[in-house]
Amino acid sequence: MMNGTDLPARFSISLFPAALVLLLAEGIAVPVIAAPPSVESPMTPIESPVADTTSNRKATVWSTVSKTSVTADPSAKQEGRPSKFSPPGDWPAPVNDQERRLFTLVDVLEYRPRTGGSQGHDDYRWDIEGWYGGDYNRVWFKSEGQKDTAFKADYDVDFQLLYGRFIQKYFDFQIGPRVETQTFRGGNVTRGLGVIGIEGLVPYNYDFESSLFIDQNGAVSARLAFTKDLLLTQRLIFQARFETNAAAQRVERFTTGSGLNNLEFGVRLRYEIQREFAPYFGISLDKSFGETATLVREDGGNPSQVRFVLGVRAWF
Repeated sequence: MMNGTDLPARFSISLFPAALVLLLAEGIAVPVIAAPPSVESPMTPIESPVADTTSNRKATVWSTVSKTSVTADPSAKQEGRPSKFSPPGDWPAPVNDQERRLFTLVDVLEYRPRTGGSQGHDDYRWDIEGWYGGDYNRVWFKSEGQKDTAFKADYDVDFQLLYGRFIQKYFDFQIGPRVETQTFRGGNVTRGLGVIGIEGLVPYNYDFESSLFIDQNGAVSARLAFTKDLLLTQRLIFQARFETNAAAQRVERFTTGSGLNNLEFGVRLRYEIQREFAPYFGISLDKSFGETATLVREDGGNPSQVRFVLGVRAWF
């Protein structure tokens, strides 16, 4: 027989299934407590049939994006085809150190009017160099010509064709042949020489060029040159130029004595109408020494000269 104290308990028990049905109908997730997995079997996640649809949608989208962004096309790798993440085929290389270029610099192309009354002569001079190749290997060509200077009584022309190899930051090693021709006592003389040199840029932006020459008879000579550009404005540029020659043996036919041959120092002021073309004017001081000065006098030249110069500088 049911007494009065059992009624509330039985009533609450009978309401529990109805409340559970209402909760499920409202979509509220009921946590399910699963027993801890055993060591022998891997843990299997238990999915609730009333999981949050928003969370599932986000998880699905993230999984899809992750697989798309990380996974590359395996068939493209196997077949050697570029995948959809490879750069286009027409993109340039990050470091273009295999390109071949041609560069020519006409550093000096000038006219020197006559000085010293009837003893002087009009003079001209050029200094041209250039190269073809890449960053590491180049073919260099150089030419210098002068007439009636303190180093040569009449005219002197030389041409060099060199192989240049990059050896260190800012420096090229050069080796190759040189041909020199000049007048001597009314006739032309020519000789061949081997060249070994280094050209580059030394600290404080001085262009540096050193060359060692050995002719077919074993006579050894050398040349050292520096140039320095100072920008007064973006177009008005002051250039200082220094050059010297020396020889180990006396070679009379080429007006060369043993020891220090000459020193030349010049200053030039140019205005770059365009970066590639600039007229200039300046002054050149040239003096020969010792046996070289004696040979220049014997050949009718002046071993000490101060010249006004007028010319153009160009590169392309």
